[in-house]
Amino acid sequence: MRRLTRTLAAAAVAAGLAPHASALDLMDVWRAAAGHDAEFAAARAAGAAADARRGQASALWRPNLALQGGAGWATNESAVRGAHFSAPGFGQTNGVAFDTSVVNGTSGRVALALRQPLVSRERDVERQRLLIAADAADVQWHDARQALMLRSAERYFDVALATEQLRLLARQQAAVDQAHVEAQDRFRIGDRPITDTHEAAARAAGLRAQRVAAEVELQVKQAALADLSGLRPGAESLPVPAAGKAPAAPDDLPVWLDRVAGGSPAIRLAQAQWHAAEQDARKTDAALSPSLDLVATVGRERLSGGGDFGSASNAANNHAIGVQLSLPLYTGGMRSAQQTEARAAVDKAAADLESARRQAALQTRSAWLDLSVGSTRIEALQSALDASRARLGATRVGLSAGDRTTLDLLNAENDVTAAELALLQARIRLLLSGLRLAALAGQLDEARLQQVNGALQPSR
Repeated sequence: MRRLTRTLAAAAVAAGLAPHASALDLMDVWRAAAGHDAEFAAARAAGAAADARRGQASALWRPNLALQGGAGWATNESAVRGAHFSAPGFGQTNGVAFDTSVVNGTSGRVALALRQPLVSRERDVERQRLLIAADAADVQWHDARQALMLRSAERYFDVALATEQLRLLARQQAAVDQAHVEAQDRFRIGDRPITDTHEAAARAAGLRAQRVAAEVELQVKQAALADLSGLRPGAESLPVPAAGKAPAAPDDLPVWLDRVAGGSPAIRLAQAQWHAAEQDARKTDAALSPSLDLVATVGRERLSGGGDFGSASNAANNHAIGVQLSLPLYTGGMRSAQQTEARAAVDKAAADLESARRQAALQTRSAWLDLSVGSTRIEALQSALDASRARLGATRVGLSAGDRTTLDLLNAENDVTAAELALLQARIRLLLSGLRLAALAGQLDEARLQQVNGALQPSR
């Protein structure tokens, strides 16, 4: 009874630990990377500026209200000659003079000023530039998200492939070690030459060296994955592409070329830079354009102090509303120099846009061709693996019958390992090509990443 209780308790503990001991999958890596990667965090912060730029664009045409004030020490003196004076009981007099003494004292000024832009080509251009910059920030954020998905998939498959390579080398070494022992036993009874023993020993030593290199490579790949996602995979193998779950054949190349032309983040960013350069050129043209503003001011000024005739003070209240026209006339040659620079920037942005389109089309053709022939490549490698396994079985039988040598067996073991590794590489390459093609068109999202994750299975 106690033994049964201990068994059930151990099973319960194992069941409780099972979720934590399970291998990572592709979605785990992506979600962890989205919250850990510093480059992605920087892109997220930059993307948050898009709404702020749109707010700035809207604020350019809103009224500006400012409260102005000042205080200090001031001096005031006034003199009026030839004035006309008129007052009840005093009649009218011409040539009157009014003098005040020098008044020294404290001064204060307070005003409330309103300015509402009505016409301004320069403000309109700046508004367009801000909106273009906001759209570009959205594209950059989308591109950064796709880039992180691709990096997550690439580093995940780097670790999965390195783990499988180490596993296959360990299996091959176990088979070679066994062949070495058999060769030694056969040599002792005179059934095999000493060369078989030496060949098996040499191959075993070579495989040990390969395993050391593979272990180092696996540690490097795991460190790169941990740097991206913060996750450190254990010794267990990660799920790898399963046989018979290859992606569906892609649409025709012209369809993908159209999708990339309209949705490529690289092309859209180049277009945004071109439009921004054009707005800069318009801004230089607008440097001498008239601007019209509605202005309103309410203010009060006061000076208090003393003069030659005793205490004195001056106070003035100001109220004004109207329109203000501004027309620059001369900039000292700055405008023409800025126009030359801006037009050169437009030409450069147009050339960069054309280069981005050509580069995107070339990358699309490469990814599409890789995806199109991927299934055929996998079928050929699967046939090669089946043939290598059949050859290995026949070689073992031939070695037992004396028709094959130990070297033949070692070569057959090596060919099987190489064929399995090449097949796994082709399956991974096919999945990554599908992700890259979707990213080129701006269509890589979690749903596509989940489709790839669904095509994986634990390594056997």
